[in-house]
Amino acid sequence: MEERAFKQSEFGQAQKDQSKVCIDIMKQTDTVIEMSTCRDGSLSLLVSGKAENVLKARREIFNKLQTQASITINIPKDHHRVILGKAGTRLQKLELETATKINIPRTEKQSTELTIVGTQEGIHRARQEIQMISDEQAKLAMERLPIEKIYHPFVSGPRNEFANQLIKEYGVRIHIPPPSVQKDEIVVSGEKDGVAATVSKIMAVYQQKKRNCKIISVEINKAQHKYIIGPRGQTLQDILAEASVSVELPPADSLSETVVLRGEPSKLGQGLTIVYAKANSVVIREVAAAAWLHRFIIGKKGANIRALTANLPRVNVEFHDEGNKIVIEGPPEEADQAQQQLETQVHDLVSKLRMDFAEVRIDPKFHKNIIGKGGQSINKLRDQYNVNIQIPTDTDKSSLIRIEGDPEGVKEAKLELEQLGQRLENEKSKDVLIEQRFHRNIIGQKGEKIKGIRDSFPKVNISFPDAKKKSDVVNLRGPKNVEKCYKYLKQLNDDMVEKNYCIDVPIFKQYHKNIIGKGGANIRKIREETNTQIDLPKEDSENEVIVITGKKADCQKARKLIRAIEQEQANIVEELVNINPQLHNQLIGAKGRLIRSLMEDYGGNVQIHFPTGTSGSDKVTIRGPKEDVEKAKGQLMQIAKQKELASFTKELKCKAELHRFLIGRGGATIKKVRDETGARIIFPASNDTDKETITVMGKQADVETACRILEEKIKSMENIIEIETEIDQKHHKYFVARRGAVLRDIADEFGGVTVSFPRIGDQSSTVRIKGPSECVEGAKSKLAEIVDDLENQVTIECLVDEQYHRTVIGQKGRNIQAVTAQFNVQVKFPSRNNAPSQSEQPEVVENGVNGEVNKDLIMITGHKDRCQEAMAAILALVPTSDQIEVPYKFHRYIIGQKGLGVRKLMEDYDVTISIPPADQNSNFITITGVKSKLENAKAGLMERVKVIEQEEEDRVLRSFTLTVDVPNQFHSQIIGRRGAIVTEIRTKHGVNIQFPDRDDENQRCSIHQGQIRIIGYEKNAESARDAVMKIVNELSSHISQDIKIDRKVHPRLIGTKGRAIKKIMEDFGVDIRFIKEEDIVTVTGPLEKVEECVEHILNLEEEYMQDIAEQEDTKRYSHSNYADGQKSNKPSNKAPFVVRDAPWHQSVDTNNLEEFPSLGGPSSGNNSAASAPAWGRRY
Repeated sequence: MEERAFKQSEFGQAQKDQSKVCIDIMKQTDTVIEMSTCRDGSLSLLVSGKAENVLKARREIFNKLQTQASITINIPKDHHRVILGKAGTRLQKLELETATKINIPRTEKQSTELTIVGTQEGIHRARQEIQMISDEQAKLAMERLPIEKIYHPFVSGPRNEFANQLIKEYGVRIHIPPPSVQKDEIVVSGEKDGVAATVSKIMAVYQQKKRNCKIISVEINKAQHKYIIGPRGQTLQDILAEASVSVELPPADSLSETVVLRGEPSKLGQGLTIVYAKANSVVIREVAAAAWLHRFIIGKKGANIRALTANLPRVNVEFHDEGNKIVIEGPPEEADQAQQQLETQVHDLVSKLRMDFAEVRIDPKFHKNIIGKGGQSINKLRDQYNVNIQIPTDTDKSSLIRIEGDPEGVKEAKLELEQLGQRLENEKSKDVLIEQRFHRNIIGQKGEKIKGIRDSFPKVNISFPDAKKKSDVVNLRGPKNVEKCYKYLKQLNDDMVEKNYCIDVPIFKQYHKNIIGKGGANIRKIREETNTQIDLPKEDSENEVIVITGKKADCQKARKLIRAIEQEQANIVEELVNINPQLHNQLIGAKGRLIRSLMEDYGGNVQIHFPTGTSGSDKVTIRGPKEDVEKAKGQLMQIAKQKELASFTKELKCKAELHRFLIGRGGATIKKVRDETGARIIFPASNDTDKETITVMGKQADVETACRILEEKIKSMENIIEIETEIDQKHHKYFVARRGAVLRDIADEFGGVTVSFPRIGDQSSTVRIKGPSECVEGAKSKLAEIVDDLENQVTIECLVDEQYHRTVIGQKGRNIQAVTAQFNVQVKFPSRNNAPSQSEQPEVVENGVNGEVNKDLIMITGHKDRCQEAMAAILALVPTSDQIEVPYKFHRYIIGQKGLGVRKLMEDYDVTISIPPADQNSNFITITGVKSKLENAKAGLMERVKVIEQEEEDRVLRSFTLTVDVPNQFHSQIIGRRGAIVTEIRTKHGVNIQFPDRDDENQRCSIHQGQIRIIGYEKNAESARDAVMKIVNELSSHISQDIKIDRKVHPRLIGTKGRAIKKIMEDFGVDIRFIKEEDIVTVTGPLEKVEECVEHILNLEEEYMQDIAEQEDTKRYSHSNYADGQKSNKPSNKAPFVVRDAPWHQSVDTNNLEEFPSLGGPSSGNNSAASAPAWGRRY
């Protein structure tokens, strides 16, 4: 990247800006970016991640790190939608591929100018692609033909045969409005030549029919019209095909019975005959049968009626309970036969069966009590009296219960039901409101508590609502004691409400420890005094709210005590401000970010608390120091005012079934509207009662624009049309297989259109497509395209060596999935499990034919044209191998640590790299992969070899070694304290400095024991040597002076952890050494500084010796007085227990090292005092 956006920034700032941009891009695109600056000043970036994310990152990098240019081009307005593509996908793909930003004017603007922003290379590519799309669109044409609706059947032909023939022949699209849409035009679109030829043929048919067609009007009973239409209009298509006559029938809601036949005079007679035949092909017959007999005629699971209609397949039988009749519909001969059989069956049932029925009216609200839990009560009655009892469903809202069966059983069951209904009506029912959160407490563990309550009120039925309904209503039912049970449960609820009153008290986190107190003393005292439960948030939690639970008065008292403790620690004030509750969520922000940032502006000294969403309160609490609270209040009110201005709201009405069309696939359509206008668009939720209201929020101007766009879309989508297309029945199974997966994909792609295929067993090939007009035609074309693929489907064979199958398939099937998706084909590889097991007998080979499966054979199924293309694509995936010569010594560098290097090369170029074993000493590396990728891999490998060669050369240059002779006594000074000096030399000159090992006996005896090795670039090694020799020269000019200092003073000179002696060495710039077990101290350094340091040390010795002498006298005196005091305090009247000659009775000089040898150094065995150690006892 040479034309860098930050190249002209100040020194150091460019790198910082570039790094920040790269970090932002990595977060946005979930990629990893490695950045480096080349010697020529250009910027090199390596982006790794998923392919689609890498493209996004690449585009962002070019946009933000490379200097941008822009151009404007003119493209016709009607070509803009094609450049955008469906939901803008084509434009997004073009922007990613060219790393540019393409701005297309909005639909309402009449501008034809497109602006392209990006790098020069990207702009040229994008411009070329857009121009190509525009040129292709310029070749297309669209014609609207003003043809009356009455002639549309002749233009489309029977079952759309003529229209489909034109579509197939000229490759155009023909839109003929369906019968339900009254529109006098036909639209033809496609390439100009094809459109012109199609229009010519359609107009020829239209003109010919307009000249020759006549009409005949006949009156046919309205009930017979449906037989003329046939299932899904199939009969009308048959008439058109057979007689070339179109039949026009009045709408279903019209009272007219006039049927119009239109066609050439010679054909009208034949058409009229067919129409009358179809109208009279079906008759309706009725059989009188009481409703209670219907179930016997139908039989168990419809067995009887199925047996009746099995021999009469064209007969339809319907049972009408309200009219006590059976309606038969079908051809005359079959309908009459079915009527006769049913009448005979009804007569037999009435004469032979000794059955009766009765009806009882009981209020529907008692039906559930009659049924009982799980139907126990009603089943008991049925079994007891051997009758069938039919209770209406809740949706029927009927009070009539029907009893059927043996007359005696019916009579007894009726009597018992009447008594049960009477008893239920005399019972009292009352509802008590108990908060749902208390239901579990009242029921108790395993229902123990509610069982006790029911035992206290045995005749009262207590019913709790289902937990999922979240209802507070508990129903009580019983003959008496209902009121007492109600009062008991009401009091129980009131007590729990009173004891579970809850207050949230916000307290600054730093004062929680004060509220808890030492060992929890404060919080325990408050709990005991107020009889409340006080819950504090965890220490690691950001929550500052303390929750108090108990009676209301007690909770308020506890809050007062807690606030008092807080006031003792800081002067906290509290202020309430009124803010519209609708703005609360906006002020809080996503996950509380906005309000948290506002509190952080005041160093966490301010708390802002909003009321709960269910409370509806507009009071917002601000707490903290008075000055900060005032500032926070002003800032909060200002933000609220801004939010209020930006929260203009407007509502639109749209049918719920159209919402998915507005939203689009994956929300693409509505997202585009949001992005264009900046308004927020909210659709009703699944649990909302109003399903048609769409809410638009934002700034007023943005809301108005969004509403206008949505209204236009709604208006166009309300024009729902239904068209038909013919698809051969043999293909129907493909569309409805896998639970209609293909149809679901078509619905998702074309705005949720509904595609209806004929039922199984129906001989129709007509498919209906229903949806918005702009989507239906696209779905129809898609269906035609799929059918064309199915009709031209072939299976071809492709031979690929089995060893390459895994490579052709690719990682996780990626390669073959791309082929199948691109060419819409199916690819089948031979199974690997073809070898027979040992237990199986091999198949007998007959007539010399071997039954083995060819494992190299790949089967490709699909459209005949695309199968050849798919085979070429598969063969292109077959890998080839090539060898490249690479010196053996570089192989280990190519492999890398744990194979990382060679794995990265294989992943980058999608090839397999085989490196020979080390024992072969071969110079050849084999690369295997797809031919198109092989050359790139070879170039990448050679590039890696060049890098390794450069690194090898650099490694040799960095291995230059210099040896410097330095006396051993100077090594420690060159190394410095904790290696500080030598580390600085190593870092500054980029070299490695090695000192001889002091513990190595061989080196200690060697004449080279003072040698220091310096390893690095020659120039750097020489500069490091000069630095070392400079230190050596300085050290050589130093002198060493020994002074005699009493060992008793050494500890004081050294100080705690050597601090005192370090300070002396730093102040005078010398090195001081104490000789163990001697009174000698050696000072090394420049002459002047050594003399000054020696004088200073001698002065210190004199002071310390005086202190030591005074301390010895004091100790000796204190010891004598203590011994005298012990003797004078002995009692005189009784001889005590006496210990004689103990060490503490003796007068001992503790400073005498001969008597206390362990306090000094080891005894020398002579009369002279032992030498004190360098680190001795402190005084």
